Amino acid sequence: MRNFPVWKSGLAIALAGAGALAGMSAEAQETGQAEWAQRYDADARLTVSRSTTPILSEATVAATESAIEHFQEIVANGGWPQVPGGHQLKLGTNSPAVSILRKRLIVSGDIGPETGASQVFDSYVEAAVRRFQARHGIIETGVVNQQTVAALNVPAETRLRQLETNLVRLRSFSKDLGNRYVTANIPAAQVETVENGAVVTHHIAGVGKIDRQSPVMQTRAIQVNFNPFWTVPASVIRKDLIPKMQADPNYLHDNHIRVYDKDGQELQPEQINWRSLDALNYKFRQDIGGDFNSLGVVRIDIANPYGVYMHDTPAKGVFGDDFRFVSSGCIRLQNVRDYVAFLLRETPGWDRDHIDQVIASGERVDVKITPAVPVYWVYVTAWGAPDGVTQFRDDIYQRDGLGAARASDMTPSTPAATAASVRDDNEN
Repeated sequence: MRNFPVWKSGLAIALAGAGALAGMSAEAQETGQAEWAQRYDADARLTVSRSTTPILSEATVAATESAIEHFQEIVANGGWPQVPGGHQLKLGTNSPAVSILRKRLIVSGDIGPETGASQVFDSYVEAAVRRFQARHGIIETGVVNQQTVAALNVPAETRLRQLETNLVRLRSFSKDLGNRYVTANIPAAQVETVENGAVVTHHIAGVGKIDRQSPVMQTRAIQVNFNPFWTVPASVIRKDLIPKMQADPNYLHDNHIRVYDKDGQELQPEQINWRSLDALNYKFRQDIGGDFNSLGVVRIDIANPYGVYMHDTPAKGVFGDDFRFVSSGCIRLQNVRDYVAFLLRETPGWDRDHIDQVIASGERVDVKITPAVPVYWVYVTAWGAPDGVTQFRDDIYQRDGLGAARASDMTPSTPAATAASVRDDNEN
C-alpha cells in the first residue's frame, strides 16, 4: 500500500476551526481582506520535516516508484487546475483565486478536501502553501507569489515525466556507495553527509551558474585546506576580474588580491593593460581572511578534472536565497565546519575543537583526509521520500528534456537574488 500521509496530521484541528470563517466582518468581505479575531493553533500547520533518508538510497528509489504510481492516478483523473497569476495571495485574501488554489492543493495532497472550497485564504491554506513551497525548494513564506504560482502551474503530466526521468538516475546509484559519503544534489543546491545509511548533516549550498555549471561526477574528498589563499582561475580572470578592473581600478586592492609575475614577483595593478587580455599572463592571489577571501576559512579538495572544489564563503547571504546558482562551478557550503568535522571524523587528532582552533589561528594548514571520503555530485530534480512527501526542483540546467518542468525562467528576478549574483561573480 502506498504511503502518502500528506495532510492528515492536523486535519482534526482544521475541521474544528472551519466554522471560524463565519466571523469575518462584512467590511473585510468587501475589501478582500479577512480580519481574524481568533488565534489558530500552531499544531495545525503542516510542515515538511528534514528527511534522514539519503537521496541516494534504495528507500528513495522505492518511494519515487510509489510517487510515480500516485501521479499516474492524478494524471488519469485530469490533473490539477491552473492558479491565476498576476497578484499575490496571502493570509486574509478574499478572492475566487483562493478557491482554485485550494482545489490545486487538494489534488496534490498538500491540504485535505474537508477544509472546503472557501475563497478566503485562511491559516490552513497558508500552512498548505508553506508545505508546497518546502517540497519545491522555495522559501516558506506562505505567500503565493510569482515563483510559487509558476511551480503550482507546472502540469501534473510534466511532474509525472520528471519523476520517471529521475527514477532512472536514482536507480543508477542504488548500489553500495560506501559506509560514509557525501551527496551534493545540484538542482536542489543542497549537500548531505551520510553514515550507516542515514543522513548526518544537511547543508544549503551555492552551486554553478547556468553558464558555468557544476559537473555531475563521482569523486573523493582528499584534503582540507584551512585558512586558504584563493588563486583566481583563468576563466574568472577573463570573465570577471578584467571587466571589474575596467570599471573600478581599485577593485584588486579593495578585495585584497595581489598580482604576481611568472617569477613570483609582486606587481602593481597599474602595470597591467586592463583593456586587453594581458592579465591572463599573471597570477592573482587573494590574501587569507575569512571576512573577505572568496573561499572563506576552508577549502575541500576533491579529485576531479574540472578544477572545482567545495568551500566556505564570506557571502553567507546567498544561503537565504531561493536562487543559489551563483558560482563558477564550485560548491559553497553553509555550516562548513560541521561538514569538515564529518570529513575528518576518522582522521586522528582532528576533532571539532581542534578544527575551530586552527581556523581561529588564521594560519594556513593542510590536512589529508584519512581515509578519503566518497563524494557524489548528482543531478536529481524529483524524488519521493518514505514519509510520502514528493520533492521537485527546477531543471535549472535543462537536463530533464522536459522544458516545461522549469517552474520559472530561473534568472535572478528579485533585488536580493540579483545582488547575490553580482556580489558572488568572482567566487568559484
